[in-house]
Amino acid sequence: MCGTGCEMIFLGPSNTAGKVESAFIYIVAMCVALLIIITVLMILFLIKYNRKRHPQHEEVKENLTLEIIWTVIPTMLVLLMFYFGWVDFEYLRHPPPDAMPVNVIASQWSWLFVYDNGNQSGVLRVPINKPIKLIMTSKDVIHSLFIPAFRIKEDCVPGMKTHLWFSTNEIGSYDIFCTEYCGVGHSHMLSKVVVMQGDDFERWYKTAGAAAPENKGLKLLQDKGCLGCHTIDGTPKIGPTFKGLSGSEVTTTTNGKERVIVADEEYIKRSILHPDADIVKGYQPIMPTIPVTDEELHTIIDFIKTLK
Repeated sequence: MCGTGCEMIFLGPSNTAGKVESAFIYIVAMCVALLIIITVLMILFLIKYNRKRHPQHEEVKENLTLEIIWTVIPTMLVLLMFYFGWVDFEYLRHPPPDAMPVNVIASQWSWLFVYDNGNQSGVLRVPINKPIKLIMTSKDVIHSLFIPAFRIKEDCVPGMKTHLWFSTNEIGSYDIFCTEYCGVGHSHMLSKVVVMQGDDFERWYKTAGAAAPENKGLKLLQDKGCLGCHTIDGTPKIGPTFKGLSGSEVTTTTNGKERVIVADEEYIKRSILHPDADIVKGYQPIMPTIPVTDEELHTIIDFIKTLK
């Protein structure tokens, strides 16, 4: 496909994918062409100037025309590569004025996407054919948001805001990774971009905050990034599973001493608000403090109690 100025050759799932792939394919094509030309000339020269054909060496004088050609043509090719790179960089760094802003908060080890109407989600939901501007920061260390299908990546840095933008062309679900090593849970820092039809997105956008009561606890665990390290199905990850936790006996290290605690409501509450207070045996003290309101805290605890 061809975009503005016929620069975009490949459409792809997003506008950014088309831009990056166009420049990439051009550079690869030039490299392959030069490889073929140089290889063919080397073989021809090996045959033509074989020592058996020319037992007596001859002095080869300079050829000004040839030197100009092999200087000017590669210079033009490199400048053309620079042009494609510069034009695409300018395009990728300047979102259109009507782009929909979405705040991205990275933390160990989860993504949180916050919309203008207050909706929060651990998954980035966007409408198709709508420019999206991601305004990114980090709560702890440097992370890097990478959407491979869209060919875009940008660092999330504590204490500052970075940005990138894109618009989508295809309905679907696309992976989000962190590509900056950010600790032991780095490989679990995963999410999705879910591209929706405009009407479906509008319905979600207006009703996302009104989850059913029985689903609010699960949604909070997802939005707060808890499920990046814990599970609700009994499988241990970086942290212990929530399934069967409530009422069970847990061996912990508290103030340097090992003890057995009943995982009652007070224990769960303390573990969320003060994660370094009781370290479960077999796990590292790496859990960050999760910011929650009193209402959110009680909703999470009530949900964990149901995971028998």
